[in-house]
Amino acid sequence: MIRICVAGAGGRMGRMLIEAVSASTDCRLGGALEVAASPLVGQDAGAGLGRATGVAITSDLRAGLAGCDVLIDFTRPEGTLAHLAACRALGVRAVIGTTGFTTEQKAQIDEHARHVATVLAPNMSVGVNVMLRLVEQAARALGEDYDLEVLEIHHRHKVDAPSGTALALGEALARARGVGLAEAGVFARHGHTGERVRGSIGFATLRGGDVVGEHTVLYCGAGERIEISHKSASRANYAEGALRAARFVAARPSGLFGMAEVLGLA
Repeated sequence: MIRICVAGAGGRMGRMLIEAVSASTDCRLGGALEVAASPLVGQDAGAGLGRATGVAITSDLRAGLAGCDVLIDFTRPEGTLAHLAACRALGVRAVIGTTGFTTEQKAQIDEHARHVATVLAPNMSVGVNVMLRLVEQAARALGEDYDLEVLEIHHRHKVDAPSGTALALGEALARARGVGLAEAGVFARHGHTGERVRGSIGFATLRGGDVVGEHTVLYCGAGERIEISHKSASRANYAEGALRAARFVAARPSGLFGMAEVLGLA
């Protein structure tokens, strides 16, 4: 039985993770974390789901992680890094779905993974990770005569743009072209931009309502356009992917992995 600690237990994704863990036959909720200011601290982690888990939400990292095998974290970069420091001290593996990390913060995650096995993925959805493989293959097959654009839309509360998934899609496209996304990516267009630069990878970001997440990669050629899309109707697919990652990482002592390794796509 894999004992899971859920960070951000009071949020929408946290509740979805708690529900998925509770429904699992091989995982058990061992801890639930929230910020100290949260009114949910002290409550049962299943209160928002109408069920008792026997696990109280806490802001004490060591108490929340005690006895757990894996932390699943979909919070904010600063919080995630603090959680990882505690995981490292206690030998707890980590599954990270948080996005918006800086280069320096990613380096800290790399260092953590040298000591404790970690899965880091901008999107835990199985479908999205299959899409990542497909868009790279399509870009390689179609060649440089096709213009590449990445379109994404998320709910109004998302704080980073483009989304981590959109950037991962861009990196897959850049890999297929043998270029770096930092050089090829075009992240904003405004005013008199001139003609589209050949070989560039464009991004368009939309925010509104309660959209869970939609991503489309467009391959625009002469006389035709190919689109590969993924649309999330629920966060349940992220939770199920995170549990697959938890099962994978629980069996490994150290190393940094992505969902490609979890799903056997690497």
